[in-house]
Amino acid sequence: MSTVTVVAKVTSRSDAVDAVKAELLKLVTETTQEEGCIEYRLHQDNEDPAVFVFYENWDSLACLEQHLNSKHSQAYLAAVDGLIADKVVHKMTGIGI
Repeated sequence: MSTVTVVAKVTSRSDAVDAVKAELLKLVTETTQEEGCIEYRLHQDNEDPAVFVFYENWDSLACLEQHLNSKHSQAYLAAVDGLIADKVVHKMTGIGI
C-alpha cells in the first residue's frame, strides 16, 4: 500500500492558543514514536498564532488509523474539547511521483 500523507489544519479559539499548542506538542512527542509514523511535523502560522498545521506521512492507512485510535490521540481530543474553532483534515496519496 502507498504512503498516506495527511495535511491537517487546526484553528484554536483565540483565548485558547497556548492551551491547544501545549496539547499539540504533547501529541507530537507521543506520535513520533508510533510504528508506521514516517514524519509528523507541526507548524504554527506566523501571522495568526491560532492556526496550526500538521504535515504527516504514514506507512499505511492502517498505521494512521491506529494513531487516530491511540490513547494519546484520544487524550488530546478530550483535552482540547471546546477549545478548537475549526479543523480540516486531508488524507492523501501521492500521484505523479
